[in-house]
Amino acid sequence: MFIDGLFVCGLGFVLIHFLKWGFTHLPGENWQMLAVVPRRKDGQNLWQGTNFTYYGFFLATSQVLAILLFIVLLAAMYGSIYGGLLIALIIFSCCIPAARLVARVVEKKRHTFTIGGASFLGVLLAPWVVLGVESLLADRGCFLPAIPVLAAMSIAYTLGEGLGRLGCISFGCCYGKPLKNCHPLLQRLFARKNFVFHGATKKVAYEGHLLGEQLIPVQAMTCVVYTCGALAGTFLFLFGRFTEALLLTIFLTQLWRILSETLRADFRGFGRISAYQKMGVVSALYMLAATLFIPPSGYIDPEIVNGIDKLWDPGLILALQLLWLVSFLVFGRSTVTTASVSFDLVRKHL
Repeated sequence: MFIDGLFVCGLGFVLIHFLKWGFTHLPGENWQMLAVVPRRKDGQNLWQGTNFTYYGFFLATSQVLAILLFIVLLAAMYGSIYGGLLIALIIFSCCIPAARLVARVVEKKRHTFTIGGASFLGVLLAPWVVLGVESLLADRGCFLPAIPVLAAMSIAYTLGEGLGRLGCISFGCCYGKPLKNCHPLLQRLFARKNFVFHGATKKVAYEGHLLGEQLIPVQAMTCVVYTCGALAGTFLFLFGRFTEALLLTIFLTQLWRILSETLRADFRGFGRISAYQKMGVVSALYMLAATLFIPPSGYIDPEIVNGIDKLWDPGLILALQLLWLVSFLVFGRSTVTTASVSFDLVRKHL
């Protein structure tokens, strides 16, 4: 129990400082573009370039950290690591394309992503994928009890989406309402804790025209709520409270999605109640129903030391690096900004 508590507290300590750094620096103009890759020459010494963003960096990093936590929790209960990775691969293969497709359907925009839409599809698929992989690998002795695996996935998703909001701060998307237009109580509450974005290429500038305005820090609030939820879920999981961990993280993330949309100023689709809010309600009720119909697992006593020990696998490390690279290339390549790059010699060094 002491080791479990130490793990959760240590993880929380690291994440708190990471989030604090992000809230302080990422609204700045210099934290949107990570790199520019020259594509074609346009003039004598000018190149047209493709921008790669910190949005992609933080999204890819949050996904890998979520998978890491999923693996640790899975291994802590002596579950099959490679069975778990197969589950994650199937769901990622469906959800990554859905991030753009759902945004196109709901928001009528081609050059954007929706993590909410992708996660909704993931929630719908998760019970069936887990049960399918469990049945497929049962003859090979793979231990993949459905409810604990779903709980580990939900905790990992909660952490991943929470940390992924740092990318939203960097790109200036998912932004909150102007503080001056909010209720006086919200104005007092966020008078000193708000976001002011800088940089004409951030989404909050070209879509919301809110550059330099004090905004409700809804992305930061989501980071904190989800990260705390993931830590609480991890604590419950390590004490064998799998159903409670699953329902806590699912209800927290989906209900917060419904509430947080009322604090956002970005376009969320047509209608007074957004499609994403409806997805949140359906996701929570769907997973509640899944816990009622899926048979509970027997007694399992997770050991976090065993989970951490399983991370030192060369194949696993390479797979996670590949996942990061693919995710960064998919989400990091900006299709709404461009760049002009020139190259010159440093004369004094010749």
